[in-house]
Amino acid sequence: MKKVIVLVGSARKKGTYEAARQFLAIVGAGGAVESEILFLHDYSLKQCIGCKACFEKGEDRCPLRDDRDKILAKIDTADGVVFATPNYSFQVSGAMKNFLDRLGFMFHRPRYFGKVYTNIVFQGIYGGRKINGYLDFVGTGLGFTTVKGCCLTSLEPVSAHEQGIIDRTIARQGRLFLNALERSTLPSPSILRLMMFRMSRSSMKALLNQENRDYAYYREKGWFDSDFYYPTKLSFAKSFMGDRFDSLATRTARKKV
Repeated sequence: MKKVIVLVGSARKKGTYEAARQFLAIVGAGGAVESEILFLHDYSLKQCIGCKACFEKGEDRCPLRDDRDKILAKIDTADGVVFATPNYSFQVSGAMKNFLDRLGFMFHRPRYFGKVYTNIVFQGIYGGRKINGYLDFVGTGLGFTTVKGCCLTSLEPVSAHEQGIIDRTIARQGRLFLNALERSTLPSPSILRLMMFRMSRSSMKALLNQENRDYAYYREKGWFDSDFYYPTKLSFAKSFMGDRFDSLATRTARKKV
């Protein structure tokens, strides 16, 4: 039994919420799946104050006491995660962005390897594709195996023609997500992801120490000595490029010391 949760960044039980329900119906019809929809508006999430305590000392040192960790506990138990948001002012909703801001430490210390992720953007007119791109990047940065998100466009009331397009888009997205959910192998890293990992870890190793949570986390995970975040077989070209990225980051960091 797989578990899938959808985090909805809208307070309305229309549009984005209806798309989330439809998506889960597609996923559930294709396999044994337990699902849950979480409304971010139902949780207390204070705004990040930029103190950097989560970066330097650990997320448990965050001075804001709210429901962030309740949501993260839900994600921890899931096999698949979906971020669903309306297009508000050509970006994710405020509730969704506030939640993502509270995960800043996790882009330094990604943790969701092996979990499948996608996103759904619901809009009236324009701009949703760029939001998909942003949320795709976010999912990958958090460690998820990312299925590219989809954008649904319709003004209210939804016409029969628009509903047909929405139905086909969600059906396709659901199938792609389910296929990824059923695969057990982790993807080989792209050159870009490999570069980001190698340069981040080599910079940390040169500039930080055990007192810093990022450094301690990487050491605990064995990432200072690994090829990538998780065991993977690199081609000769990727292995060569990875070594070059390490060297470049180390040289650059030493100039700052």
